[in-house]
Amino acid sequence: MDISLDRLDELFPADFSAEEIARAKTLFLKRLSLSAHRFYGGKMQTVPKAGLFGFNWFNVWYTPGVSEVSTTIRDNPDSSYELSNRGNLVAIVTDSTRVLGDGDVGPSGGLGVMEGKAFLMKYLGGVDAVPLCVNSRNAKGEHDPDVLIEFVRRCQPSFVAVNLEDISQPNCYKVLDVLREECEIPIWHDDAQGTGCVTLAGLINALKVAGKEIDKARMVFYGAGASNTTIARLIIGAGANPANMIMLDSHGALGRHREDIKADTRFYRKWELCEATNPKGLRTIEESMKGADVLIALSKPGPNTVKPEWIKAMGPKAIVFVCANPVPEIYPHAAKAAGAFIVATGRGDFPNQVNNSVGFPGILKGALLVRARKITDGMAIAAARSLAGFAEKKGIGPEYIIPTMDEIEVFPQEAADVAMQAIRENVARVPLSREAVYERAAADIRYSRELVSTLMKDGFVKTPPRELLEEALSWAIGKIRSN
Repeated sequence: MDISLDRLDELFPADFSAEEIARAKTLFLKRLSLSAHRFYGGKMQTVPKAGLFGFNWFNVWYTPGVSEVSTTIRDNPDSSYELSNRGNLVAIVTDSTRVLGDGDVGPSGGLGVMEGKAFLMKYLGGVDAVPLCVNSRNAKGEHDPDVLIEFVRRCQPSFVAVNLEDISQPNCYKVLDVLREECEIPIWHDDAQGTGCVTLAGLINALKVAGKEIDKARMVFYGAGASNTTIARLIIGAGANPANMIMLDSHGALGRHREDIKADTRFYRKWELCEATNPKGLRTIEESMKGADVLIALSKPGPNTVKPEWIKAMGPKAIVFVCANPVPEIYPHAAKAAGAFIVATGRGDFPNQVNNSVGFPGILKGALLVRARKITDGMAIAAARSLAGFAEKKGIGPEYIIPTMDEIEVFPQEAADVAMQAIRENVARVPLSREAVYERAAADIRYSRELVSTLMKDGFVKTPPRELLEEALSWAIGKIRSN
């Protein structure tokens, strides 16, 4: 078996149907992930960036020499960005209450995903990151957004930015909005702004391929959590007409008739969309899907959450984004069979992966290089246009609407475009030229990739035994056969 797993579909028996292969891949990747994490003991570690050239270098890096660093930062706190790793260090903060499709997994249950986030930040963006999984329960045992807000406030002096992750609604809205305004460093909610950015990027190109215009396209949003509500906001910011948009949650379509949402002020972001969208007052998914150009689903993992008959009711050259993780709301082959022209998911083992992984590394790198005070919606939209433009230059089509993670040249371009937008919006503390941001980002990303490559080549990162892969494959195939 090829350790690279580049030909993943070919690992499964020829008599497996497309549905069985899709299910088997999910089982295989989950089983292998568990075994590989156990083999490595996680996937991140702390490694010095400075050398030890003789015994007295201990006294340079620690006492007594480092006292001069402490007093210099005391007198000029901004010097911490140059005299420590703070200028390239992001905190990934979560209470693990909405992790992928698994819901509340307890504070430490989020470590696997947060380490994964840190891995991608380092490898794709040249950004160091540390996972911080927080118990957000108050004295009453309730998940309290104020606990997270206070935690992040107090952590600020150690980091250049904070990436919020996997916080359930409605707490996620308050945590982000309060911290964005009150903190001196960028507070970024990747599930919301990051997902919104990459979805917008894919949508821009999908509409071009389908010959549709964003301001005229009829769009249905299935799921009304932090991701989809922010996606809708960014899409409107990029030129979509909210009167052509309908969003649905578990109780039906959003609209001015939804007094339940209006009455709960914690869901103010959802109520904003109730006021702006669905002017005809439609109530059901079946009504909403008739003649729709676009479906953007971020709801419950499938594969039967989105029904084929809904897609059949859509207009010609229908665009379907089914981005629940770890299993899309409907598998791409089933969506295509129902008439979809373009299908995107959140997974890299299908075409058109609309996943935050092509967004946040470049966005954060651009923001931190100009030391932005915040990451605005305008910066997220600039990143989306950057991603879309990169893919368009390479040649977009129904199977390629957004760059993939292995197209590493996209990240410094994205970083530069985000940095320029930060400067235009006057949220950058350190104005740099586009060329300077691009070159610095490219160099840092190249360094990170070469570091990982060297660790692998020299055996400091060992190759997992082939038996690990074979056991996971055999187990997955057996599970499918037994069903």
